[in-house]
Amino acid sequence: MKSFTYVLTDPEGLHARPAVTISQTCVQLQSAVTFAYNGKTASGNNVLQLLALGAKQGAELEVTIEGPDEEEAVEKVLHDLRHKAEEHSAKPLRVAFFGTKDYDRLFFSELAKDKGPTAYNCDIHYFTTRLTPETANLAHGYDAVCIFVNDECPRSVVEELHEGGVKLILLRCAGFNNVDMTAAKECGMTVVRVPAYSPYAVAEHAMSIIQAANRRLCKAYNKVNDNNFALSGLLGLDLHNKTAGILGTGRIGQCFARICKGYGMTVIGWDAYPNQKLVDEGLLTYVTKEELLRKSDLISLHAPLIMGEGGTYHMINKDTIALMKDNVMLVNTARGGLIDAEALIDALKARKFHAVALDVYEGEDSNVYTDHSDDYLETDITARLTMFPNVVLTSHQAFFTREALQAIAATTMENARNFNRGRELGIAEVK
Repeated sequence: MKSFTYVLTDPEGLHARPAVTISQTCVQLQSAVTFAYNGKTASGNNVLQLLALGAKQGAELEVTIEGPDEEEAVEKVLHDLRHKAEEHSAKPLRVAFFGTKDYDRLFFSELAKDKGPTAYNCDIHYFTTRLTPETANLAHGYDAVCIFVNDECPRSVVEELHEGGVKLILLRCAGFNNVDMTAAKECGMTVVRVPAYSPYAVAEHAMSIIQAANRRLCKAYNKVNDNNFALSGLLGLDLHNKTAGILGTGRIGQCFARICKGYGMTVIGWDAYPNQKLVDEGLLTYVTKEELLRKSDLISLHAPLIMGEGGTYHMINKDTIALMKDNVMLVNTARGGLIDAEALIDALKARKFHAVALDVYEGEDSNVYTDHSDDYLETDITARLTMFPNVVLTSHQAFFTREALQAIAATTMENARNFNRGRELGIAEVK
């Protein structure tokens, strides 16, 4: 264990931007980092706890670090504490925030609280409604809108936003297929996203729900609650010594591959742009898409949704399902449009799959993040999928961990700040 005392020199104290930098660093460390001040303690990887310390300039922070990478951790934490943000005056960016949930306010409000040259310097107005053609006029007079995956931003919305003075579309997610990029470019609007937040969150959720489907955990839970302890209908499969096929080997696909290796699986992958480093380290072997479909016992989708010829839209369809083994397992935590829902339902009826787990699926848009417990479902796709005992559905929640929400808020606010100061947006900008 290592410990040291650090006296804050930043005139604003431990405010939002340095707290975010420290928390993002600590999330990547194996060691546990703890800050103590004035009788309070905070985990280094928790930005809200760091801000709750209320440490001002001159405060003496007691820092404790314990774990396998202590030396590296000390160096990185000290670097973050000593870093002084470049001062640059600019008027606060006025942001219309659509589709607000309580957890959005929890993180974004804390980060937006500070104003001034070293802060994020954003004025956020929260709307609980989604951005749609009917609600786009609410953004009139704002500099930016902040939207999520279930918001609608077709040409009509983009043009309405442009007429209202909006210059920036902040996506608090990685995907941008819900924005008409051609229209945005024509209107001279900048679109930025969160390229990566927590690949671990999505990959871990993918394994969680496919195992829930494989081992029939939802059914088992309900049976036990009914005092039924019989094992009929709960038969699963070992993952050990099976073959996992990963379609899309970016950061999330790589994390899922490592999880599969931990289960003792053979991992094969397909990607439009293969990463030789993954082969060299022995993580996976690249094969053609057709070979992956034929050989895999478990198929996990981690590809982006790309429309048009040669794209990934409906990459899982009637023909590709026919190539798969009988009794195969399929999980999708990427984009619903990767799977042809009608073809999937037909294959489920034909008992093609042992287990299917979907965090995203075609027809989910009206359901996502909405309580319909007293309503009729507007789409029958959801109802038909839930009738199969070997299917597990979750509501687009793979990203939903504290670490991921923290990273999404931090990156979105940094994107807003960079735009407001005319700085380079890097890989966050959608072009």
